[in-house]
Amino acid sequence: MMMVSDDCLVECKIDDSDEEQMNTPPPPPPPEFASKALPPAPKTPTPPANSPSPAPTRPVNRDPHGINQHLKVEVSDVLAEPTTPHSIDGVWTYSMVGFERSRIWTYRCLSLLFAVPLAFLCGVFLAILACLHVWFLVPFIQLSNTFLPCLRSLFMCAVNVFISPFCMSLALCCTQISISLSNKDFKDPKRDKDIV
Repeated sequence: MMMVSDDCLVECKIDDSDEEQMNTPPPPPPPEFASKALPPAPKTPTPPANSPSPAPTRPVNRDPHGINQHLKVEVSDVLAEPTTPHSIDGVWTYSMVGFERSRIWTYRCLSLLFAVPLAFLCGVFLAILACLHVWFLVPFIQLSNTFLPCLRSLFMCAVNVFISPFCMSLALCCTQISISLSNKDFKDPKRDKDIV
């Protein structure tokens, strides 16, 4: 029987209520009891650099930004029976199935016909808009921001020299006009007809 000296023993205080102590790793064993290091695990072979890229997977959520939330229509949004007049259960069940099937398959057939051409047209339209935005609109706005202060000062000069004095003199002329009305101007036209 082998005896272990007290120097090799490790003191461990166990407290069930302390969760931090449960999550911390245990202290390493003394060198006398430590096992020999394990040999390194064999390396897995790396794939060649020119391997074909994996096939793209279909996206799970086709509307990640929720721009078509209003199109989530169910049978209960369109068809509903009140509590008193009920149709036969089979009629109601087949009506729901017919509604769902016709909605799904009509959408699938129409998207089969129109999805690719319309997606192509949307892509072309957005590319044209992006090109006009990058090469026409933004440069025009930047150049306008550069030259507009000069044009503004020229325009303000023209207004102060020509337009403002003309408008002020016209306003002064119009202030001298006075209109006076008398009771004759407010005569009743019916009474004038009766007199004639």
